[in-house]
Amino acid sequence: MRKLGGYILAFFVTSVSATAQNTTITEIGNLIQDALLFTDRYITPATDAAVYQAASSWVNTPRNLERWDVNVGLHFNAFFVPNRDQTFTLNQSELKFFQISEGSQVITPTALGNDQYVTLTGTLNDEPVSMRTPEGVDRETIFYPYIQATLGLGFGTDFVVKIAPRTILKNVEYQVGGFGFKHTISRYFKNFEAKKIFLSAFVGYSREDISVEFLDVQTGFGNLGLTALNSDINTYQFQINGSKVWKKFELISALIVNRSDFEYSVSGKRGSIEDVFPLQSTVNTALETIKKTKTNLIGEISGRYQIKDFYVQSSIAFGKFVNSNISIQYHFH
Repeated sequence: MRKLGGYILAFFVTSVSATAQNTTITEIGNLIQDALLFTDRYITPATDAAVYQAASSWVNTPRNLERWDVNVGLHFNAFFVPNRDQTFTLNQSELKFFQISEGSQVITPTALGNDQYVTLTGTLNDEPVSMRTPEGVDRETIFYPYIQATLGLGFGTDFVVKIAPRTILKNVEYQVGGFGFKHTISRYFKNFEAKKIFLSAFVGYSREDISVEFLDVQTGFGNLGLTALNSDINTYQFQINGSKVWKKFELISALIVNRSDFEYSVSGKRGSIEDVFPLQSTVNTALETIKKTKTNLIGEISGRYQIKDFYVQSSIAFGKFVNSNISIQYHFH
């Protein structure tokens, strides 16, 4: 975060127009550096949670469908928000511009936290500045519905697609979707399938899009226009599934490895400060320096029960977070 401030200051020193000469360059750089400090701490728990939601329940069963058979399921995710990811501590020593009104530190919610907020103050070019910290979704459990369909392609291979509506929870909007391919490995080991033991491998891609109401910063220039933060996450996933079938019941386990690329950008209604310099584009260029890539190792266990052409399935994924899923599926022959 320190180098972001240096980058921003260098930009303003070379590009601020004559109409902004009365504005202290150092103050502007420090203000934006403080605003960017929130990005990583506020949004990271939510983006990590979205990856877990997207990772769950891709494979209904290691068994492959017959060619052109289709399985369609309505899924309901329930993500349990751990206490550790609901808040973060902001220390006065970390802030370059804003002042904490009470004490030397304050606890403020992440995007997964409650609806509390803190107002921070400062002075820019002898004008008062205030910032209201963003609130969280204020929920202990986050529910997320989606539709998933599997198409049998033959040769032990299925195509899987996940489609979700855009979900709105208070000041947070998110959407997850993707596709992948599953191949049944146990078809090459007849002894396994004779004992009702099945194995498969899955590779897939998903995109997680999260938008949150972000920083409401009021200055003598009006609002800074940083009121929305978007996180674009691209996840590539590989998993191995194994199952054992007893008549109409199937017990399934999975080992999941995924790799996610996180990118961030700010937006919002154009503030009058943009008449002086391009604030949003400057902040977005600076945000490129905090792009990240994460790898997750996730375990999953599920049970599936057949009722004629219907299936009822429940699963739980665990690792850094816990995510549960229940679905009702129909098999079209």
